[in-house]
Amino acid sequence: MKNKNGWLLPTFLLLLIVACTPKTTEKATTTEPTTTQPAPPPPEEALSPCPKFTEAPNPDEAETNYVLYRDFLRAGDFTQAYQFWQKVYEVAPAADGRRNTVLSDGIYFYERLYGGEEDSLAREHYIDLIFELYDQIDRCYPEGGYVDGRKAFDLFYKYPHRASKEEIYALFKESIDTDGIDAQYFVLNPFTSLLVDLYFEGTVTLSEARKYQELVRQVLAKGLAECKGNECEHWRIIEQYAPVRLEAFETVKGFYDCSYYEEKYFPDFVENPTDCDIIRTAYSRFKWGDCPEADEKFKQIIAAGNEHCVETGPLELAYDALREANYPEAINLFKKAAEEETNNSKKANILLLVAKVYYSHLKNYPQARQYAREAASYRPGWGEPYMLIGRLYASSGPLCGPGRGWDSQIVTWPAIDMWNKAKSIDSSVASEARKLIARYEKFMPTIEDIFQRNRQEGESFYVGCWIQESTIIRAAPRQ
Repeated sequence: MKNKNGWLLPTFLLLLIVACTPKTTEKATTTEPTTTQPAPPPPEEALSPCPKFTEAPNPDEAETNYVLYRDFLRAGDFTQAYQFWQKVYEVAPAADGRRNTVLSDGIYFYERLYGGEEDSLAREHYIDLIFELYDQIDRCYPEGGYVDGRKAFDLFYKYPHRASKEEIYALFKESIDTDGIDAQYFVLNPFTSLLVDLYFEGTVTLSEARKYQELVRQVLAKGLAECKGNECEHWRIIEQYAPVRLEAFETVKGFYDCSYYEEKYFPDFVENPTDCDIIRTAYSRFKWGDCPEADEKFKQIIAAGNEHCVETGPLELAYDALREANYPEAINLFKKAAEEETNNSKKANILLLVAKVYYSHLKNYPQARQYAREAASYRPGWGEPYMLIGRLYASSGPLCGPGRGWDSQIVTWPAIDMWNKAKSIDSSVASEARKLIARYEKFMPTIEDIFQRNRQEGESFYVGCWIQESTIIRAAPRQ
């Protein structure tokens, strides 16, 4: 969605900011006039109350300086542009009264100066000036929750040392509360991240988390349905991040209702109606969501489980706990079975089940990796544990970054490393590994992104976040 003020986010690396002209009141018409009357005069256009060109000591000079600084800005001459901008800002910060261009460009100038400044006190001063300009935009061109959202966005991504997570969250919430279903697109990803983190830290209540996760989904759905042209790319980025981040609430009993789990997990079952891992996952999530067993979809899953996935012996109790969505008990029982198992191949299979429960149901990626590695240690030449670790890494884009961009893309490198290892040691998984590699190669950083960071293909690279693996830099294939 394009911002109503015309300010394009630095996140998308666009430099110039152009505001939209406010709407004017439309003249009323009647369909059946009884007499001919003179047309009413056109309504007077509402202009910004802040100083404009027409109020400057020398209006012509102010407009000329405006044109000059904008031309220098387009030409990339930052120094000249900034000098002329200062002259315009001093006398006419509201420009012609219809657009916030001078104020928005000022934020860009100060961001540039901040980025090139090494003195810490001077850097803090530029941040103060940036936030003063945001306040001025709100006074001169008030537009709902835009300014609160932009302040929170900058604090989240650029200046996190200036505010606590709770303070940034409160600003985002103020913006979203003001705009509702028309909330600014750029607030959704960082707000979602804070919503999840603060809930699990005990700051956000269950009812508040439910309220805002639903609103985030509604805003996203509206944005995807109504976007046009290039603006749809913004919404696609959000689509790849926010819903995935909100999956963390699946670990909270009662947070989502049955319909959520039906919509998410039943299609997987339909595509793989004999796969016991998928059957058990679907059954467990339906049970976790309190879906009635008389429900037609649930009945299909139960029938498939009874036909293909009946377990007997020591593992029966563990599978029962898993089906009943008692995940901690299932893990304990699987671990106990693994400890008692003397056959290393069977022990490995059980430990991989533990890893899958941590991954699919508890969203605990570090624990899932730990047990996948332990499973691999008991069964050399088995590719399945590495296939799972690769999926863990590939799924970590929303955990390690904003869903798109460098921080989210670099997780594909260690993921592909794992899949390459899996197919190199186990031919039975080679076909699936090749498919996953082909799917995720296109999500690697571009060669341009790599060069911009003074890196080269083939260099060693350490991926942080929870992954903490060394890998090799690779570029996405050119389209």
